[in-house]
Amino acid sequence: MDDKTKQLISQLKDDPTILRSLIDSRDGQALMQMLTRNDQGAALQRAARSAAQGDPAALTQMVEQVMHSPGGAELIGRIGRAVKK
Repeated sequence: MDDKTKQLISQLKDDPTILRSLIDSRDGQALMQMLTRNDQGAALQRAARSAAQGDPAALTQMVEQVMHSPGGAELIGRIGRAVKK
């Protein structure tokens, strides 16, 4: 995972209001669709549980897959810029 993505995850983890506004945004909804489309969110739930217990590997892998998907890097970039505002 690159440094920008790590920084974004850290910001979201530290400020729940930013996370809530992200989830409610169009880009947040697009990200959720990308993360849940293959299995209705089962893998995302498992990854989130693991990350909450201190093992972010599965969540990191999911974000990297999004980054390498068509439009994924652009989407993550827009989210990163929105979080910085």
